[in-house]
Amino acid sequence: MIRHIVFFSARKREDVERIAEELGMLGQIPHSDFFEIGINRKVDQLGGEVDVVVYGEFRDEAALAAYKAHPIYAECITKVRPLREMRLAADFVSKAGAAGSGGRKGR
Repeated sequence: MIRHIVFFSARKREDVERIAEELGMLGQIPHSDFFEIGINRKVDQLGGEVDVVVYGEFRDEAALAAYKAHPIYAECITKVRPLREMRLAADFVSKAGAAGSGGRKGR
């Protein structure tokens, strides 16, 4: 399983909700086994730079590549890029089971 995690910060504080809402369209892409968007609660005393988190689980590299090649992914980038300051992404192989019950979640 591939875990895909992306962190975003907003250029303007008032755009955090809009970024999360726009990122929610990624949940319509059919290639993930589990997907969700979260707004950072900012309770960690060591850092609060991250505003929104995208988390997805994919069966394999091919499913993740198909997700990133989907037209909705490109549309989302077009909508979110002007609103965000920072974007950090990580994809890693996990041998653990899926976080969800195989269902899909959205914001």
